[in-house]
Amino acid sequence: MSRISDTRVRTREAAAHLVASGRPAHELTVDLIYAQIRQGSRTTINDELKLWKDEQARNDALAAAMPPAVANAMLSVWALAVGQGEQVFARRGDELEAEAAAAITRAGALETAHAELQGELRTVRAQLDDLQARLASALAELAQVQGGRDAALKLAEASATERDAVRAQSEQALHDMRSAHLQELEALRATHAEQETALRAQVDQATARLEGVQKRVMLQTEEARDAQRHAEAALSTTRQRNEQLIVDVQRISAEAAEHRRLAERHEKQLASVMDEARDLRRERDALARQAASLEGELKARGETSPARSTRPARHEP
Repeated sequence: MSRISDTRVRTREAAAHLVASGRPAHELTVDLIYAQIRQGSRTTINDELKLWKDEQARNDALAAAMPPAVANAMLSVWALAVGQGEQVFARRGDELEAEAAAAITRAGALETAHAELQGELRTVRAQLDDLQARLASALAELAQVQGGRDAALKLAEASATERDAVRAQSEQALHDMRSAHLQELEALRATHAEQETALRAQVDQATARLEGVQKRVMLQTEEARDAQRHAEAALSTTRQRNEQLIVDVQRISAEAAEHRRLAERHEKQLASVMDEARDLRRERDALARQAASLEGELKARGETSPARSTRPARHEP
């Protein structure tokens, strides 16, 4: 039982004890009650003592208006109903507090999972930066090979033109792929930011609803003294709100699973980029072999052409 309920119960017990010892009910004060129970706030004791005095006044009026046997029976039933209602509300309040703590724990676990997803995203970004650096290095090496080969491939302009076209297409494909990938990364970051904001908002809403439920439970505990019928209606309302909280937490878990699926798709796209980079390196090696073959052909032509030594030397620009 909560501390507030215990204080109120002990206030009523102390008041009944003082009246039984011979002190009139209208002379009971907060100080007298506090001296008996030694706990709780004076405001709580004062509120409960007023309620008790009002009930005693109604009981006295009822006892005066009805036969003693009937009045005593009705008072006994009323006291039993009030006590039962307080016990039911106290137990339900403890259950709701435990459920609230569990919901907050689950929300913390979701935030941890989200932080892990962000760490995975940072790792993917680092891998992408490394891949871009390697692609830039490959393009630089390809440019160096092409620059050293230009002097030996002046007689193979058709091959050089085709090679340049292939290189331009490769660079354009790489540029397009890099641009698309960067756009997708930006979209993924924006989505993560929106989902993080939504998750925090949902956690705040769930916490606010739980606090509202706790306040309503306390209010319903006090109102339970008026009728058992009100207690049953309040319990039904609280149960429906609790089921809604469970649905909210399940929806949050589904959104976290969607985040993980997005991260897996991102890793597959990175694997595809790396495969294309390997294809570009193989193409570069093929072009290098073609250049070496052309250089060999040029040297063979120079050695097998005897007429070249008797002709005037051609000055290349």
